[in-house]
Amino acid sequence: MKAIMIMFDSLNRHMLSPYGCDWVLTPNFERLAKRTVVFSHCYAGSLPCMPARRELHTGRYNFLHRSWGPLEPFDDSMPSMLSKNGVYTHLVTDHKHYWEEGGATYHTQYDSFEFVRGQEGDPWKGEVEDPLFGETRMHRRNRTARQDWVNRKYITKEEDFPQAKTFAAGLEFIRTNARADHWFLQIESFDPHEPFYHPDRFGQMYHLNRDETPIYWPLYKEVDEAPRDVERGRREYAALLSMCDDRLGKVLDAMDELDLWKDTMLIVNTDHGFLLGEHGWWGKSVMPLYEELAHLPLFIWDPRSKIQGEGRHSIVQTIDIPATLLEYFGLPIPADMNGVSLREVITSDRPVRDGALFGIFGRHVNCTDGRYVYMRAPEESHNGPLFNYTLMPTNMRSFFSHDEMMGMELSPPLTFTKNLSVLKVPSRMKVDYGQGAIRLYDLGADAGQGNPIEDAALESRMKELMIQLMRSNDAPAEQFVRLGLKPLSL
Repeated sequence: MKAIMIMFDSLNRHMLSPYGCDWVLTPNFERLAKRTVVFSHCYAGSLPCMPARRELHTGRYNFLHRSWGPLEPFDDSMPSMLSKNGVYTHLVTDHKHYWEEGGATYHTQYDSFEFVRGQEGDPWKGEVEDPLFGETRMHRRNRTARQDWVNRKYITKEEDFPQAKTFAAGLEFIRTNARADHWFLQIESFDPHEPFYHPDRFGQMYHLNRDETPIYWPLYKEVDEAPRDVERGRREYAALLSMCDDRLGKVLDAMDELDLWKDTMLIVNTDHGFLLGEHGWWGKSVMPLYEELAHLPLFIWDPRSKIQGEGRHSIVQTIDIPATLLEYFGLPIPADMNGVSLREVITSDRPVRDGALFGIFGRHVNCTDGRYVYMRAPEESHNGPLFNYTLMPTNMRSFFSHDEMMGMELSPPLTFTKNLSVLKVPSRMKVDYGQGAIRLYDLGADAGQGNPIEDAALESRMKELMIQLMRSNDAPAEQFVRLGLKPLSL
């Protein structure tokens, strides 16, 4: 038995033809949908990048206990468990965050890994002189954008693009090991995450002219660009998405050629979506987690059931993927995993959960029952009390600061820390909740989430669902206090 997981970053469900998009060219995703089960109610758990990847290892929500960070000493790691039980694991990726302080313990859980350089300002090529962006010099104070422009000088041909190299390396592993058994391959592409840099042939599909100023790297903010520029940004994303589709097709070709469908599970997934002007926003993280961000595409082929070309409507989440892979390889699912195997959902659409909880540390907590979405922000503007629970005190690209650590104390073990006490570090995150402290949407009547509703009875029901889901994840007591959720029988 073998398994391949192809993971894209910031892959928008609503931009894929199997999910109803009629203008973005994704023929290989259509081909994929005919060979797999397509999930209509898959939701993220923790956003953004590394919080989602912690969930892919541990099968637990991340966002209630800590911000962006690495795997913890007490965490279960799905790839590591596979490896320790005779399943060879290999990661190939161009996702640079694995090599920063806030992600440095993930890739080491695999038997082997290959890292492709050059994405999103990856500190790859060194040039002292500031590069030109058009007629403007990219000053090194804008470090990430400057580095990205340096890197592009070394990414000229299509085969030079990090995504192309990532899939080429993944295909090399597949061809090398096609006749071997008991392996798991994770092909992880940073695309279509911004910046939306792509070979010209994909831009030509959307009539993009390189002589125009591209909207290729939107800031995470409210839209203030002209409608024409917003549309240009959407087409830049679409062009990069079509490149992802092209590379996906090469893996499908290899599975056909090597007859891998008979004994190889295939999972195609993402961590979250991306706003391209919808709801008046660019990006992710600083706005409420609308459907475009939290409602995800998911495709699974299970060679045991051989079900293909069918949809599944039960609610599933990112935290279910590690449990699914462990069960597939015949391994027990650890008690600390809240995720469950999707085998029965695939075969019969049997529900495995009543609702999904999702969010970003320190921001809104959100839940859905598949019909309604409830979003709840802190009651107080100071966004407290709020603490990071960790034994790995790192942020995205740095350690916790001296000032942050000065307020820490030792907390008793949580249910999933395997009897280890952890650091309880105060968070000073400040958030503008001007987008609405509480929001309730009826997705059946308002799929675009344009009109929040007020319904006291419904809100009470969704609030109880949120409390139930938070309790099942051992949410710290202060999270309930922060959100004003009562009664608390803690």
